Amino acid sequence: MYAIIETGGKQYRVEVGNILDVELLDTNPNGKVEFKHVLFVNNGTAIKIGAPHVAQSIVHAELIDEVKGPKVVVFKKFRRRKGLTRKNGHRQRYTRVKITNIVG
Repeated sequence: MYAIIETGGKQYRVEVGNILDVELLDTNPNGKVEFKHVLFVNNGTAIKIGAPHVAQSIVHAELIDEVKGPKVVVFKKFRRRKGLTRKNGHRQRYTRVKITNIVG
């Protein structure tokens, strides 16, 4: 059984037991979260496709941790300005969740 959910403007294919990093969620660590924007559910025998969401389908997950992604280096070099350069970096924050149950 698997489902396709939408969170943070992105879509994820999830199964029970999957661990994935999603955009930062506003919940406490080691808590529970429900994804109600379920777009597709396949339980092995029946397929449900939402328009745009599948009614009465919820994906339950538990929060594991808040993690940082890889560092992205931003380097800017300005021509004809006496060697003016700028170097900046960024690390995106994610929430790591484990899928526990798919209802639908």
